[in-house]
Amino acid sequence: MKQTRRNLLQASGGVTVIALAASAGIFKSGNVYAADWNKAAFDTKNLQETVKAMGGTAATESKDINIVSPDIAENGAVVPVSVASKLAKTESISILVEKNPNALSAAFDIPGGTEPFVSTRVKMGQTSNVYALVKADGKYFFATKEIKVTLGGCGG
Repeated sequence: MKQTRRNLLQASGGVTVIALAASAGIFKSGNVYAADWNKAAFDTKNLQETVKAMGGTAATESKDINIVSPDIAENGAVVPVSVASKLAKTESISILVEKNPNALSAAFDIPGGTEPFVSTRVKMGQTSNVYALVKADGKYFFATKEIKVTLGGCGG
């Protein structure tokens, strides 16, 4: 088939319609993932409420969870936090900030056979304990580290 300007315009017309539909919000990829979001867990105010919202009953403190973060965060809006778990069969790692309006800041599922390590940045309104909550072999474990904030991040 000989390529003509008319053929090119007709072929690109379909792509343009799809692009316009996507920009108008007709196609939303986020809807696919929203079903897995645990809204109740992200609305909790403390560690025990979070464990219950995630389907557990209680969490046990563990030395096999390591939190790496600065002792003093100069800007509470972007506090780097890394968590590594040495617990066998780690299924998920969550990060909670005790004095934030909503304690749960991040939750990560850890696929089997992968290294149980996450690294992210959280927002902290003030000096607070940061909890790493790990689900391993169906049970919940946690570790705690206090991070001092010199410049507020949550509304400060």
